[in-house]
Amino acid sequence: MTTFLRYAIDAVSLGAQDGLIALGLGLVFGLMRLVNFAHGDLVTTGAYALFVCAGISFGFAVPIMLAVVIVLALLMERVAFRPLRDVDPMTLLVTSFSLSYFLQNLDTIIFSSRTKSIAVPAFFSSQFNIGTFQIPNLDIVTIGVTAVLLIVLRIFFARTPLGLQILAAASDFSMARLLGVRANRVIAVAFGISGLLAGIVAFTLIAQLGDVTPSLGVQPVLIGFAGVIIGGMGSLVGATLGGFFLGALTIALQASLPLGARPFRDAFVFGIVILFLLVRPQGLVSSSYVVERA
Repeated sequence: MTTFLRYAIDAVSLGAQDGLIALGLGLVFGLMRLVNFAHGDLVTTGAYALFVCAGISFGFAVPIMLAVVIVLALLMERVAFRPLRDVDPMTLLVTSFSLSYFLQNLDTIIFSSRTKSIAVPAFFSSQFNIGTFQIPNLDIVTIGVTAVLLIVLRIFFARTPLGLQILAAASDFSMARLLGVRANRVIAVAFGISGLLAGIVAFTLIAQLGDVTPSLGVQPVLIGFAGVIIGGMGSLVGATLGGFFLGALTIALQASLPLGARPFRDAFVFGIVILFLLVRPQGLVSSSYVVERA
């Protein structure tokens, strides 16, 4: 039972991290039909911002990092994607790849390709004891922060005019614009929220790994994209559930695979994703969204 609880907590923690990435990607996709692969570079930028802020308190460094990532996300939308909003979705996809490649090389020029270590408070490597059962503090923080974020976003989308406008635009952009929804504002806010989510993921990754390279965000964004597909393209709830599903699947395979097969865990994960989509191509949550680009 103790072992099962240990794996269950790890699965929820990893699923929370994957769910935040998938939600950030799904939010932008719902509005623009854009799979923003440069989203992973927002995570990397957040990690490097923490590295630059190494000389100050971690409690002050994290808000600074979040601000930097949100500003970069807004600049990304304004400079790279807004001028191309009326073009073919494939062009937007190529733009996101190009932007990602540019940001990775920019990070390499500024910080070099060598791994940079980031001092993380000892709290995140400590454990919380319940009798003989130990829970890593990082898992508690990750699950807690994710839960609060999801609740706040749920309230924002359900109870605020701007949140309702974003959901309406994701459902039918053309009709929403005819009803007075301002496209520039809702898309900018969506990018800002995606930047916030990417910053939170950067924080959890650095607290877990303690170092950063220019390619740090590549794997998380691929996992997040798989989560969006599994959850159902166009569904924010589905994207979050897809991320949690992948987290649980990853931990389950880590626990059950023979030692010799564990280095190939991710290959098994994506193989199961392919099999799942063959059986249920619409994803976990069927979406009726008809997305119209502005």
